[in-house]
Amino acid sequence: MAIREIVKVGDGILRQRSREVEAFDGRLESLLDDMLETMDRENGIGIAAVQVGILKRAAVIKNKDVLYELINPVIIIEDGAVVDGEGCLSVPGQRGDVERPKTLTVRAFDRNGVLKEHTVRDYTARAFCHEIDHMDGILFTDKLIEGRKKRGKVKKAR
Repeated sequence: MAIREIVKVGDGILRQRSREVEAFDGRLESLLDDMLETMDRENGIGIAAVQVGILKRAAVIKNKDVLYELINPVIIIEDGAVVDGEGCLSVPGQRGDVERPKTLTVRAFDRNGVLKEHTVRDYTARAFCHEIDHMDGILFTDKLIEGRKKRGKVKKAR
């Protein structure tokens, strides 16, 4: 495993749509492991491959010691809406309120190519949406609720 450099806002790669993962192999496994190590080092709860400079539809999310690996995720159900604060490893020092679904169901492959369905709520649903947005070239700052932008250190969820 290795720590990778996190791509920061202003780098054009963050605005590109990531490509589908086609090979479920050792390279994907290494990428996911590196992403997890990088995310943990930066006290994040989620990171998409594009945030480490790789245009692949892959993300890892860890909240309350539950690890999710999302490869080629597709949102199939969204329910409810909640406005809450977000931050991003690629947008250091900035937070703001974004509306996201309260409950979300996503189909995604794991690192072994096994299709799984995840139904998540609250903060985990927010993290899923945030990382899937990254795969589509969308930053949380694009979805800020007007007048609710904040500055400050991003804290890891517990």
